[in-house]
Amino acid sequence: MEEKLSVNSYEVLKRRYLLKDDSQNVVETPDELFRRVAHHVAKAESNFKIREGCGRGIEDGFYNAMSSLEFMPNSPTLMNAGTSIGQLSACFVLPVKDSIDDIFKALRDMAKIHQSGGGTGFSFSNLRPKDDLVMATKGAASGPVSFMSIFDKATGVIVQGGRRRGANMAVLRCDHPDIVEFIEAKTREGEFSNFNLSVGITDKFMQALLKDKEFDLINPRTGKVSRKISARAIFNLIAGAAWQAGDPGLIFLDEVNRENPTPAIGRIEATNPCGELPLLPYESCNLGSINLARMVDGNAVNWDKLKYHIKLGVRFLDDVIEINKFPLPEIKEITFANRKIGLGVMGFADMLVKLGVAYNSKKAVNFAGRLMGFIHRESIRASAELAGERGVFPNYKKSVYAKNGPKLRNATVNTIAPTGTISIIAGCSSGIEPIFAVSFVRNVLSGTKLFEVNPAFEEMARGRGVYNKTLLNKIASRGSLKGMKEIPKSIKDAFVTAFDVSAEQHLLIQSAFQRHTDNSVSKTINLPSDATAED
Repeated sequence: MEEKLSVNSYEVLKRRYLLKDDSQNVVETPDELFRRVAHHVAKAESNFKIREGCGRGIEDGFYNAMSSLEFMPNSPTLMNAGTSIGQLSACFVLPVKDSIDDIFKALRDMAKIHQSGGGTGFSFSNLRPKDDLVMATKGAASGPVSFMSIFDKATGVIVQGGRRRGANMAVLRCDHPDIVEFIEAKTREGEFSNFNLSVGITDKFMQALLKDKEFDLINPRTGKVSRKISARAIFNLIAGAAWQAGDPGLIFLDEVNRENPTPAIGRIEATNPCGELPLLPYESCNLGSINLARMVDGNAVNWDKLKYHIKLGVRFLDDVIEINKFPLPEIKEITFANRKIGLGVMGFADMLVKLGVAYNSKKAVNFAGRLMGFIHRESIRASAELAGERGVFPNYKKSVYAKNGPKLRNATVNTIAPTGTISIIAGCSSGIEPIFAVSFVRNVLSGTKLFEVNPAFEEMARGRGVYNKTLLNKIASRGSLKGMKEIPKSIKDAFVTAFDVSAEQHLLIQSAFQRHTDNSVSKTINLPSDATAED
């Protein structure tokens, strides 16, 4: 049965997801969208032996999970399933090699992926540094940052089917000779607005930083040391740029590769745009998120219901790989070989409210670990069951599981994504974030403004007789319930917003989820507006 959608959910669906005719008129209802996606993804079941009569039952299971807003796949699946585009994955990493042909092949590949609704990550670490020798012309190279600007401008031109702008992640290793230019790339206003930036940090760099020593910058073309630089100076530059422009972030390359499930296939050098998916060159991954707000009965977690949705979500995402129309043959080859999926969650903050647990409490951290531990165990179990039906992923023998691990269908199973627009559709808090604000105005594509009120707050405030429009406007202008005498203390304690949570607590929650997540966790760490570069 289709759940009643909020005005904002319908507005987002209408603008971005529901099918339109040539005159841009909407020709699909939300219910038809969920049926279109369920029907298309369930077609994958015919590739495998399934019990007699289960085919339609699986399609109905997919449909019911989406229409009840209990599970939602990533945006490209909602947009493209059952259409001529047919590209259903959210995240891609493309290699950028050190030649003009390879650089512009990566640019073309990016354009194709963006056009179909996906986001891309790149490591530019293999490109020779600025002013290095170009053998063919005996001229000087322009360096990775200048090439990044071409990717940035191309992204700005391609709007994904008129629905959303493409997004990118750029990674440059900390030992690349152009690292200072990369760190400062976004401190110039308006530069690289279609990129998130991450410095690729190594163990060697961290050891030099802790001992306050210099470390080597290495020319990737020659493999030779070009100069030495203070690790502390680089780290201070990173902190200063992040304070000024919000970028760069850090990706700990050696740690990521210690957790790489298929090290024999290659090293991971980059992630998708929001950092939750470290991927090998040409790998893609499709995501789906369970709405935790709907996994609570009364004031307790319904573990059986959650388990059902984990099993269904793993099957759905494996089917997506099977039915997907890949933008490039290289992507299809490695995606089929590793079959990575990313089942995650949204509505965590709403779940805490329903359970009477404050987000900024030790109890919330302990619960986060218990919850994600359960999700990971059940995801592994579901993938192992699928392997029994369909076989292990083809690179299994080259994976870390080959010796004593479980026989799995998927090289990875869990990811915590930001769930931006799909959490609006589902009417819940995004990812594992605290409630952004109890009441606020949200800006979406094409300048539309949506007034939002947290549904759990609305229900509680109405029950306590304190709900009115004047109060909502006051809350929207403040963003927090702190210091509002009109609001009972019990409501204030329950509705902790992002800016009421310390940076340390944000990190503890992220860490509790990451401990049980085999991909990565996308999480915003809010700092007060008066935070310094030193902070």
